[in-house]
Amino acid sequence: MSDILIRGNSMDGAIRVFAAVTTDLVNEAQRIHHTYPTATAALGRLLTGAAIMGAAGLKNDTDSMTVQIKGEGEIKNLVAVTDSKSRVRGYVSNPFVDRPLNDKGKLDVGGAIGGGYLSVVRDLGMKEPYVGQIPLVSGEIAEDLTYYYAKSEQIPTSVALGVLVDTDNTVIASGGFMIQLMPEATDEMAERLEEILKDIPPITTMIKDGMSAEDILFRVTEGFSMICENKTVTPKYECKCSKERMEKALISIGKEELQSIINEQGTAELTCHFCDNKYQFNKKELEDLLKKAKG
Repeated sequence: MSDILIRGNSMDGAIRVFAAVTTDLVNEAQRIHHTYPTATAALGRLLTGAAIMGAAGLKNDTDSMTVQIKGEGEIKNLVAVTDSKSRVRGYVSNPFVDRPLNDKGKLDVGGAIGGGYLSVVRDLGMKEPYVGQIPLVSGEIAEDLTYYYAKSEQIPTSVALGVLVDTDNTVIASGGFMIQLMPEATDEMAERLEEILKDIPPITTMIKDGMSAEDILFRVTEGFSMICENKTVTPKYECKCSKERMEKALISIGKEELQSIINEQGTAELTCHFCDNKYQFNKKELEDLLKKAKG
């Protein structure tokens, strides 16, 4: 089943839902970052969450959103960046985390992250980006994003995310959904949705059993009159790095720092955090950048 992200809403406009299958996307992230199972689950959940948030909260091609978790456990830093078309990239500061399963028999993402905080930066091309930050509720990511929407955006939301990892470290199934209640929603609707969510199988079980994103969307809103919008996107792992961006990064470190790289090493190699691509700069290129750098 190929990756897809769909959106739908109830006929009365009171509920909106996003459902995504992201197995290929998370497999690509695992391949690039060589992550071990717990780190794969953490990065995969955040990338999937970001893909859904991008579809839900960004409109223009130039908009971007960065979702970052600063943890106090083995995973100190977890980042995902998305655009309005759910093209995401990300990294985990410690890709080699693999902990024993938690008491629910799941990969222990919460234990690997520990306490800390989650921040969301939305860059909509204004002077200042919008920044929201919350303390982590559990480090399990879905609950933290649920809390973020309630706290920072005042939107009653339920987020579910899951990544199922095979014994060879590849990803068997990955995906997620997000349900949001609009101002028209009643308390009764909220209660009915809560009852449905109590009984549904884990998201990875639904995907592994062959359910499509559309099936999942209708399953989590069973009994409501839902319509699927035709704004389907294919979420994918896509890095936007280039030699030009790396040049800007080198210029930004300033004349003094650049001069000492030229004096001590004569060359430089920069590696992209997001895709592991390496960019080489020879002495002549560094000297040209030095002329553009500020003191």
